[in-house]
Amino acid sequence: MKGNRILFGLIVGAAIIFVVAVLVGRAISEFIVGTSPTVRKPDNAIEVLFIYAPEFDKNLNVSTIITDFNRIYARGRNPLTGQPLQPGERPIWIEGRSGSSGTVHEGIINAFIAPNNANVERPVLWSPSVRHWLALVNYQTGRRVFDVEGAPASAIAPVVIAIWESRLKALQAKHGPEIGWEELLAVFDNPQGWNAYGLSGRQAVYYGHTDPRISSTALSTLIAEFYASARYNARLTDAITRLTADQVNDPRVQAGVRRIENLIKHYSARTTEFIEYIAQGPDYLDFVALEENDLIFINQGKTQITPPEKLVALYPKEGTFVHDHPFAIPNAPWVTDEQRRAAEVFTQYFLSKEVQQKVLEAGFRPANKDVPLGYPISPENGVDPNQPRTLLPVPDPAVIALVQQSWQLVKKQADVMLLIDTSGSMRDDNKIGQAIEAARIFVEDQAGKNNVGLMRFSSDIEVLVPLGALETNREQILAAINQIEARGNTALYDAVIAAVEKLQATSDPERIQAIVLLSDGQDTASQASLNEVVRKVSEARNSRTPILVIPVAYGRDADVNALNAIGRASDTKVQSGDPENIKKLLEVIGSYF
Repeated sequence: MKGNRILFGLIVGAAIIFVVAVLVGRAISEFIVGTSPTVRKPDNAIEVLFIYAPEFDKNLNVSTIITDFNRIYARGRNPLTGQPLQPGERPIWIEGRSGSSGTVHEGIINAFIAPNNANVERPVLWSPSVRHWLALVNYQTGRRVFDVEGAPASAIAPVVIAIWESRLKALQAKHGPEIGWEELLAVFDNPQGWNAYGLSGRQAVYYGHTDPRISSTALSTLIAEFYASARYNARLTDAITRLTADQVNDPRVQAGVRRIENLIKHYSARTTEFIEYIAQGPDYLDFVALEENDLIFINQGKTQITPPEKLVALYPKEGTFVHDHPFAIPNAPWVTDEQRRAAEVFTQYFLSKEVQQKVLEAGFRPANKDVPLGYPISPENGVDPNQPRTLLPVPDPAVIALVQQSWQLVKKQADVMLLIDTSGSMRDDNKIGQAIEAARIFVEDQAGKNNVGLMRFSSDIEVLVPLGALETNREQILAAINQIEARGNTALYDAVIAAVEKLQATSDPERIQAIVLLSDGQDTASQASLNEVVRKVSEARNSRTPILVIPVAYGRDADVNALNAIGRASDTKVQSGDPENIKKLLEVIGSYF
């Protein structure tokens, strides 16, 4: 009997130890930062929708900061004081997600003036990359939605020109230590290009930036280009004079910005794509506009590709902007007083020394001055903690909006040849129907200032509509697309060579040149080999007017290897012709120009 009691006691004791171990293990796992994906929202929580710029996800991992904040409240404590919640004090729950600043700004505007629009955003707390967007919301709604100056900064990032160290040293050897747009244009204007600076290889200068209607970096860069052009072409007397609408509308200033934009190899929708592009090295791009933290991200080897040499930050002598990622609460009917106070609590938490140390570690300069500036803001990572020395004044909101609107006037326009595979294999699984639908939507959505042509190929190659201004030939191209039928063999390689030669015949260094290739990639009838087409595309890539070939692969049996080799030769990527996501596909293609 005694033995049974002992045995029973051992079993109970073991069970208790097991339960305690499980509970302790669970508690420890929830205590460790970022390890618990299952923090439960308290039933009586004050909910705050927080939308932030994408770089907070990529570089800072802000979702972990949000989870830590939510976890503390879920345990019944105040994250600012560490004390238990007082009677009647409700916990706060932050629901966070990222969104491109330009897209979110449009969504907030729509929430006020077009609430039935497909893009409507109603955040309680918003952190765009730069407060330009706050000013634009106020201007475009005609309301004081945001306290533009009063919104506290959360993470500091100067906008820089990321340039390869060899390029910057070559520029400084010829022009002195202070480099800006004037010196970059001097390379472009020199018939020998980089060869005149002691750098062997191609003559062309390759520059890139993103879409200023979406990207904060691109918007700040475009404003800076207008400042630089006004300085050189309209006698803007000094760096502290604010850009005006008259200067933005001045044909001389617009021509100067157009000269800078002529350095563009291609555009991109978002900075995240350019980070991967430029990591390929000097052969791909010479310089690109980035936030300083993105440059650090690349130099720390966090991209998929290890750069072949060091990128360094060029802080243009004409001046630049600093992005400070403001935390702004809209004066909007969807924000309650409780939510406003809750958003202010989270803002204080984000500005605490502990969180701001994480901000610094992610490559941003901390907004909390109690956190000293240090690594990784260092020359080791290609940046100068003592720069930028010249900051440009933020223009009035009306001028910022005018700069955005002027982009279509000053941006580098494109010559685009649509090249469609009409061989018999494209009938399988309705690949030809998918390609026709994509081509039709592409032509309908393209800006009228671009030149577009249409070619088809099967056993033979045919120019259906010669390259011309889309303003005048759009309907002709759409009619030709609707008449396309699939039959015959596939002379893919010959067709790409023919399209390259068509573009080279009209080569213009002031225009982006691109071929959008829609095919399943199975060549059965070409005289040329894959090696020959790759060589032809590579030669075109390295000219003063590079040609982009953007292949779109259709079908499960697509010859992706061949299409990828062609894309790689022009430094592009194969895109999937997914019939379920044509809009996303065309956004990617269209972002190049």
